[in-house]
Amino acid sequence: MMYRFKYSVKPLKNYNLNKILIIQTASIGDVVLATPVIEKMHLFFPEANIHFLVKKGIEPLLIGHPKINKLLVWDKSSKKYSRLYDLIKLLRQQKYDAVINLQRFASTGLITMLSGAPIRLGFKKNPFSLFFTKAVPHHISSNPANSEHEVHRNLRVIDLITDTSRNHTVKLYPSNADFAKVSQFKTRQFITIAPTSLWFTKQFPAEKWIEFVKKADKNLMIYYLGSKNDKIIVEKIIQESAHPLSMDLCGKLTFLESAALMKDALMNFVNDSAPLHFASAMNAPVTSVFCSTVPAFGFGPLSENSSVVETDEYLPCRPCGLHGYNACPEKHFKCAYSISIDKLLARIP
Repeated sequence: MMYRFKYSVKPLKNYNLNKILIIQTASIGDVVLATPVIEKMHLFFPEANIHFLVKKGIEPLLIGHPKINKLLVWDKSSKKYSRLYDLIKLLRQQKYDAVINLQRFASTGLITMLSGAPIRLGFKKNPFSLFFTKAVPHHISSNPANSEHEVHRNLRVIDLITDTSRNHTVKLYPSNADFAKVSQFKTRQFITIAPTSLWFTKQFPAEKWIEFVKKADKNLMIYYLGSKNDKIIVEKIIQESAHPLSMDLCGKLTFLESAALMKDALMNFVNDSAPLHFASAMNAPVTSVFCSTVPAFGFGPLSENSSVVETDEYLPCRPCGLHGYNACPEKHFKCAYSISIDKLLARIP
């Protein structure tokens, strides 16, 4: 199939955009951190149709979003590249005025390049950024002095067609049905714990959660959040902590139902993982435990009542990586085991 590339040379300020595509086909947390771009694009182009492309399995997060006109799903589970080819053909037929790519990988760069949209915005780190109308830097640093939140990095992508303000934050829209579903769990004061992560070194160890729960108020309800794959760890924590008011909700709530529950918790305890961003999106109270990673990377909490808990010990190996590892490279995992449980207990009102 032959593609003809169209490149815009028109001034972009005050551009009339009728149909816009936003791309973020990475993880759950990355999609949540892309939501300020939806909010800002809707503010500047209220009459425009906004479409959003996610990978299969993430779409329930944005179902019912009042500012998204169409959700598009890319199934990467099999026949990834033949489906990518079909997706590109479909997107070209949409005749978008602008494509905003918030991911830095080649596949989405190819989608953007071949979209046919006169305006193609994204990050310079994308291998196909040479073919974007405008590409901006995406700089991650472990030094707080050079740090910028991922939300601000994402908003920088659309500076050219909006403005340079950074006052939009993450936002999810649970439905009335979502709130009704979890209302049964709000009959007494409660906290939530989302104890797992996709990465071992970003996950506060089960032994430390057990130590924390053993010291928590016995009259406080504790709900455990996660997927059905987290049940083994959660069952271990519940059994060994012996807290009388513990309930495993892993795999029983949707993304938006989890967010609706977190909104009214006394406190939500999370790792550097997706539930952290759920809390931010609901402006829910949150305490986030950072083990191998650091908040300076730009993925910290944004709620008004938020706190980061991390080790006080200087560890030259920390941070060991942006995403973490399946095992501690130094084989001691001190970045997690040296965190005082008292820091978590102090965050329960």
